Amino acid sequence: MENYTNDNTARRYRAHVSILGTTQIHLRNPYIIAWWSAAFPGFGHLLLSKYLRGFVLFIWEVIVNLQANVNLAMIYSFQGEIEKAKEVLDTRWLLIYIPVYIFGIWDSYRTTVDMNKIFILADREEHQFNSFSIGALEINYLDKRNPVMAVLWSAFVPGLGQLYIHRIVTAFFIIIWTVLFFYYSHGLEAISHLFLGEINQATAVLEPQWLLFFPSLYGFAIYDSYMNTVENNKLYDKEQRKYFLEKYQSPSFMVLKGQKVK
Repeated sequence: MENYTNDNTARRYRAHVSILGTTQIHLRNPYIIAWWSAAFPGFGHLLLSKYLRGFVLFIWEVIVNLQANVNLAMIYSFQGEIEKAKEVLDTRWLLIYIPVYIFGIWDSYRTTVDMNKIFILADREEHQFNSFSIGALEINYLDKRNPVMAVLWSAFVPGLGQLYIHRIVTAFFIIIWTVLFFYYSHGLEAISHLFLGEINQATAVLEPQWLLFFPSLYGFAIYDSYMNTVENNKLYDKEQRKYFLEKYQSPSFMVLKGQKVK
């Protein structure tokens, strides 16, 4: 039996299946990736499977944002209280925050453009990659999943959609930060008060700086799970098509001007 693995015999591979997930290169819109980096530094890189860079930028955003009171200033700005927004901003941290924020946007855009070029070359090379991985802790394999289910699970709890499509690294990271954001924002405590009809208490217990992280986190979790489910399905179809072509189609089979020729 032939063993198809990424054995470095090709210059480029379209995908790699491991026990931690399916990583693949595919065409992406650089502006969408840059937009996610603007929404939350690190998200653009996570979409590109550039995990280490994405983790660094994400953690940087949380720490420096809280120290500079950026989220709090945004809330005051939304309420039209511009002077209060100016007062709460800590310029010592803010001046560090701005260049790294801009770098995250620029670097994700640049990386996307480069990876699109690499994908075109890898797609033309069409080197075989592994489609099944089994280890002591996990099993992963190429198959088709439902994008709607990925979205629904991500909408319930960010990270579950990534678990559904076996993006273990991203799922683990998102779930940990979801727990931290819920804990420090007192979001679940506020929801409990809402169910009891205690509107004032629900508002009072909330920590707005931590709460404002949620829109970006939920939006990213939903988009990432949906997009990767769709792309994994495409990868599965392409891998199956190539396998059947090599193993089952007769070498003498040809298609000429829309007609079968044997």
